[in-house]
Amino acid sequence: MIQLKWIATAAHRLYTPLLNIGFRKLRGRKMIRVLLILSILALLISLPQAWAGDTPQEVRHEIMEGVGDAAKPVGKMLKGEQEFDAAVVMESFQTWSHAAGDFGNHFPDGSDTGYDTEARETIWTDRDGFNEHLVTFADAVNAAIEANPQDLEALKVATGPVFKACKACHEDYRVEDED
Repeated sequence: MIQLKWIATAAHRLYTPLLNIGFRKLRGRKMIRVLLILSILALLISLPQAWAGDTPQEVRHEIMEGVGDAAKPVGKMLKGEQEFDAAVVMESFQTWSHAAGDFGNHFPDGSDTGYDTEARETIWTDRDGFNEHLVTFADAVNAAIEANPQDLEALKVATGPVFKACKACHEDYRVEDED
């Protein structure tokens, strides 16, 4: 319903200036054609926004995808598969920090199903426990950022609590993939 209001408002804002700059001369079928073309154009412009993935489930998924993507280079460094790079580490930590601050906001009532969510029902039935896990994760990430590791050994120390917090939350509040 909101999208229809947006389309109507956009169409009004589009047509009004056009009428003021000479489209008043168009009459009959020409005007209908112009209005039809402009209407189709307005609809085509608005469709991607109407279909954009902004449900809580999709936002949560994207945040966790970002967390996972940020963990990949750190994991490779810890395994010795990639050379240590402090800038990449801090970029990953910043991604995790953003997720820690935002992730918990995307679990409104009624968002426990849909988009193949991996969120367990316990998020809604034990919200205090879930929030505690989020705080633990945020604290671990903030400590890792503050530690600012400059070598592999410091990275191991800094990321240990972060990965421990991830694992603990996943064990209690995430449905594992069956893939």
